[in-house]
Amino acid sequence: MAEGAAIQHRVAESRADAGDVPADEYAFHFLSGRPSLDLVATIGERWRRAFERLREPRDLARWAVEAGLVEEAPRVLRRDLERARRLRAAIARVVFAWVDGRTLPARDVAVVNEAAARPGLVEALAVTGEPVVPVRASIGAVLSTVARDAIGLVTSGDPRRVRECGADDCSLLFWDASRPGRRRWCSMEGCGNRAKTSRYRQRHAVAR
Repeated sequence: MAEGAAIQHRVAESRADAGDVPADEYAFHFLSGRPSLDLVATIGERWRRAFERLREPRDLARWAVEAGLVEEAPRVLRRDLERARRLRAAIARVVFAWVDGRTLPARDVAVVNEAAARPGLVEALAVTGEPVVPVRASIGAVLSTVARDAIGLVTSGDPRRVRECGADDCSLLFWDASRPGRRRWCSMEGCGNRAKTSRYRQRHAVAR
């Protein structure tokens, strides 16, 4: 495994909806730094409950908007949801193999390539002269763009920059774009602060 990339290899298909998952845990997370890894993050707690955040087609439509890929929620059918889940699992297994320095799984590569071969999202032009995300697009275009991001990650990125959050209760994968490449947490404001607070309390408990 690449140095600094201690990743738990738990990305099989999600379990059935876990009844003990609080409602707020179904919120999407966009801390990965890459759309493809953000899609992988729609499985919650890979190391334990592995619960599904993309439970219904409308969840995938909402994810596309919250991910900042489109402005309006695309139409999503049940078969689109299943296709997104297959792509998610394929991306995760491809990324894990890449980080480990293993040969990429051919079947999963085929799934990623098939999604990427579809027309992707096309940026629109704002009156300010800046590019903006399209107002509306098909879910196929959204998934194509996510698949292309995964391809770009693996073909031009550094596997040592793919990390798993260092918090004991978080398994979110992220792309470390920091200059020193030593980022440990998916979010300094969230997991990073919680970890530091926990260590602080432990030290003071020992001192007392």
